[in-house]
Amino acid sequence: MPNQALGPAGARRLVRLDNVPRGDGRLNHDLFPGEKGPQDACGVFGVWAPGEEVAKLTYFGLYALQHRGTESAGIAVSNGSQILVFKDMGLVSQVFDEATLGSLRGHMAVGHARYSTTGSSVWENAQPTFRATATGSIALGHNGNLTNTGELARMVAEQGPDRGELNYPYQGRIEATSDTDLLASLLAGHPDLSLEEAAMQVLPKLRGAFSLVFMDEGTLYAARDPQGIRPLVLGRLERGWVAASETAALDIVGASFIREIEPGELVAIDEHGLRTQRFAEAAPKGCVFEYVYLARPDTAIAGRGVHAARVEMGRRLAMEAPVEADLVMPTPESGTPAAIGYAEESGIPFGQGLVKNSYVGRTFIQPSQTIRQLGIRLKLNPLREVIAGKRLVVVDDSIVRGNTQRALVRMLREAGAAEVHVRISSPPVKWPCFFGIDFATRAELIANGLSVDEIAKSLGADSLAYISIDAMVEATTIPKDNLCRACFDGIYPIELPDPERLGKHLLEGLEQSVRSDADGVQSLLGGAGAEDALRRP
Repeated sequence: MPNQALGPAGARRLVRLDNVPRGDGRLNHDLFPGEKGPQDACGVFGVWAPGEEVAKLTYFGLYALQHRGTESAGIAVSNGSQILVFKDMGLVSQVFDEATLGSLRGHMAVGHARYSTTGSSVWENAQPTFRATATGSIALGHNGNLTNTGELARMVAEQGPDRGELNYPYQGRIEATSDTDLLASLLAGHPDLSLEEAAMQVLPKLRGAFSLVFMDEGTLYAARDPQGIRPLVLGRLERGWVAASETAALDIVGASFIREIEPGELVAIDEHGLRTQRFAEAAPKGCVFEYVYLARPDTAIAGRGVHAARVEMGRRLAMEAPVEADLVMPTPESGTPAAIGYAEESGIPFGQGLVKNSYVGRTFIQPSQTIRQLGIRLKLNPLREVIAGKRLVVVDDSIVRGNTQRALVRMLREAGAAEVHVRISSPPVKWPCFFGIDFATRAELIANGLSVDEIAKSLGADSLAYISIDAMVEATTIPKDNLCRACFDGIYPIELPDPERLGKHLLEGLEQSVRSDADGVQSLLGGAGAEDALRRP
């Protein structure tokens, strides 16, 4: 078995056997060379519900959040005296089966579906992250991305192995390479404090985006960064409570929506009920890209339905960028709501010009060169009788590198389209995200260095237009100053460290970049960062 039960007694580490077959944790964009769209943040789910099958509730909650993370999945369950963890690479439905879920018994659970934004997509970085301490255990799931990872690594190194945390590989080597791993270590490094007290000390030191669910043997916690960049909501079960990344996950498990967990808030749930305290003042800067692409359309954020926001973006896009055409069609499925709005506002008929293969989201089979050359046809195929001879408006949510849209335009022309006009329901993506979305670097973003007309020519489209930032923001109904728009305008709501202290794989150079100084105190040197991430190409 690739996983073991974990608990304070013996503090066994998670292990795996190298000869156990497992998924590679990679999505099928690899089938289309050179293209990787904006990759989602992670999905987190926590439940406190004595008498319920909490592992199954968590499984279905993660299933509802699968779009947020497709590389690995894990669930930790507490029975009040021991925490058991099971995690592996792959989709939620691939990692868990009935027997596994049946073995995870308890009254409280946290779960996680991961897409890596700090650290590689490897088993060691799968979550929930587990720590056995001198007084108990911690299991933690994290959605978002911390920006002061180098500082946190230094704090962990200075904390040393004698601060209550058991079985963690110091001596200049960290097996897991995620910011979540560092956070768990910091929480575990206070043997004289309860986990709640430790959280109140550690959380104010974090910078960046974090929506957390974590627990010890007796209490479930949920916390959100002071900017509230990533969503986190609270729900009520008949016999318990739920915290989740999106309201859609509450719907799936039959929980009623209570409220959003506020920016800068720590919520604790145990046998005494729910209590809350604030570790930082709220300064809301919710991610606008959640409305554009990341969140499920049946989710609501800050009281605004995501589907309604996307339809409104399409309407405003039609007002800003009209064109004479015969058919409005989406790029399935992310472009569908905006295409509906564009059609409604323009009066041009809406139609489905492409058929999507719903089962091609993931594969473990390397495609042959012939299949690679077919590229996007593995995912989308045109309805020729709908397209032939028509002037098309093709609506999509975003353009990153442009390879997918380029192939799509070519495919539509081969199917007989008379004209292809591309309309995008978000502004040009020009800046990388350091708060939980794995965009390309600036040099790889097609909107840098090319004008809109030049991009249209590169795509082979008759015309191209993006929605304006103001129109996109107005569609959310959220005040502009309360949204993070950094990927569009380069204005980051949280001060960023030096470029060499940024980057998805920063911690993977830790073994080479941690050394002992003259006083024997470990110090973190500049490592594998993102020196070019903010530079213009």
